[in-house]
Amino acid sequence: MSPTMAVLTTDENGESQYQNGVKRLYESGISKVPSKYVLPILDRPNSSDQKPNVSNQNLKLPVIDFKELQGPNRAQVLKSLANACEQYGFFQLVNHGIPSDVISSMIDVSTRFFELPFEERAKYMSSDMHAPVRYGTSFNQNKDKVFCWRDFLKLMCHPLPDVLPHWPSSPVDMRKLAATYAQETKYLFLMLMEAIFESLRLVGTTENNTTEEDEMLKEFQDGSQLMVVNCYPPCPQPDLTLGMPPHSDYGFLTLLLQDEVEGLQIQKQDQWVTVEPMPNSFVVNVGDHLEIFSNGKYKSVLHRVLVNSTKGRISVASLHTLSFMRSVGPSPKLVNESNPRLYKDTDFASFLEYISSREPKRKNFLESRKLFT
Repeated sequence: MSPTMAVLTTDENGESQYQNGVKRLYESGISKVPSKYVLPILDRPNSSDQKPNVSNQNLKLPVIDFKELQGPNRAQVLKSLANACEQYGFFQLVNHGIPSDVISSMIDVSTRFFELPFEERAKYMSSDMHAPVRYGTSFNQNKDKVFCWRDFLKLMCHPLPDVLPHWPSSPVDMRKLAATYAQETKYLFLMLMEAIFESLRLVGTTENNTTEEDEMLKEFQDGSQLMVVNCYPPCPQPDLTLGMPPHSDYGFLTLLLQDEVEGLQIQKQDQWVTVEPMPNSFVVNVGDHLEIFSNGKYKSVLHRVLVNSTKGRISVASLHTLSFMRSVGPSPKLVNESNPRLYKDTDFASFLEYISSREPKRKNFLESRKLFT
């Protein structure tokens, strides 16, 4: 039986309709959220009893000007970058150099993919987490007890010539536009990681001319890149569910492209705060691997996604790290007597094994890598 047919077969609980995704539910004209998506009261987005509670004010993230980072003010921008990674785990990146038509085309073709007939989208359904392309729903639909109001298309991006033939052939320009976007974001990631390492004083200083980190920067060129296109249709009862539950990202950095619709919230000072969208920018966040590599100096922060009843939302997350089998541990230069090693080594394979064996909950994977001494 094909993966698609396996997903579409009705199980004994009659839940195949939920495996088919929320876009199809929305298109059916439902007026109430099915019980499969209703969160326990304390986990609901606006519960007055939840901790952390919800801020009434939007958050303007620190802004990093990529053009300034490449100019004479680099030292000052690096300080701002370090502060953003330490205090927020997130920042807005502006003047990033990716052409506006590349960005608008990626949002446009992503929107058109989710507007395709369900039967066309369903061709790419799979439970194989190693598949080069995977269409699915919720957060981890094989393990989630309560589903999220989200459908996704995941595209492996490396090596691009090998995976591209597996990507959706419809819309007809999907492969071309998504490949261009993937290449642009990969280059931007490489430039950002060089700045991140410099902000940690691991490269670019007279005392650190040739380092292990220089080799790691070269390894990133052949590292893992996963592009996740998220679709959050309008939800009839958005106070009962979430687009994505609280979680942190694996990897070193995530570059998030979002449309003008609010939805992303981060945990800041024991509050959930909505990130204010900024046109022509990327939201960049520290991933678990970078927190581990920096030995806890830079923070991989919990975030979640809200939905609303009137507007659909599209976002494209580009997650970057080293190759699947490459281990990541704290940089030896950031470990000393006053800063003991805080994390075990890890790799992407162990992350996949972890999330495929249980229901993800908040930062459990990162917590599992901590050394308690």
